[in-house]
Amino acid sequence: MPDLVVSTTYHAAWATAAVVAGLGALILANVVRESETKTAAAVALTGGDPTRAPALFRRFGCSGCHTIPGIPGADGQTGAPLTGLSKHVFIAGVLENRSDNLVAWIVSPQSFSPETAMPNTGISEQEAKDLAAYLYAH
Repeated sequence: MPDLVVSTTYHAAWATAAVVAGLGALILANVVRESETKTAAAVALTGGDPTRAPALFRRFGCSGCHTIPGIPGADGQTGAPLTGLSKHVFIAGVLENRSDNLVAWIVSPQSFSPETAMPNTGISEQEAKDLAAYLYAH
């Protein structure tokens, strides 16, 4: 009888582990699919390439002022955090959150808000589209 209890417990433990592993794989697949969908939508919306953004964030010093999701060392506290930007209603409190407005803001923030601390960096429109694609995807 003890062998039956051990065997049943052993099989139950393995079955539980298999169910947990299967659920984990399903959750991971859904997270990956959601991320891919968000990225594809961001690319279509902006015309940018989000894979170029991390280098651009570093090159133009964005990470010194902003907290940017997924960018190591981008933990600046001067500017607003850029986490969940796609869910914001406004950009910098002055522009409706649309991709064309975000790109224009990144290229020339002081033309919309002369008192902003965000500098005109000389970033090109295409580079701004790449940044916008990344921000909308994250």
